[in-house]
Amino acid sequence: MEASAHARYVKGSPQKARLVVDLIRGKKVDEALAILRTTRKRAAAPVAKALKSAIANAEQKSPAAAVDDFVVSRAFVDLGPTKQRRRMRPAPMGRAYRERRWSSHITIHVSDGKDQEE
Repeated sequence: MEASAHARYVKGSPQKARLVVDLIRGKKVDEALAILRTTRKRAAAPVAKALKSAIANAEQKSPAAAVDDFVVSRAFVDLGPTKQRRRMRPAPMGRAYRERRWSSHITIHVSDGKDQEE
């Protein structure tokens, strides 16, 4: 049984959020939450929120399933809309770059591993 959750329009760059998601991919749910609690990255809080939502979705789908058996089967981060700000930032050789505000879409899938492909 598999359940998923999406956190959309999360503030922060996808590159930095991927560093956090890579830490929990393939881990048991309890271990993943413990890792996220102790990780000192800004993206850890939204990833933990998405993981808790995926766990709740799995419990809603199958109330008889044990939460301890769930594993983070898939987790990935996609690029959300990028806002180009009006402010200019100094760049090399007298140029100027516009500031960007990155956003991310975080997707987490949890499964109990029982209905794998046979």
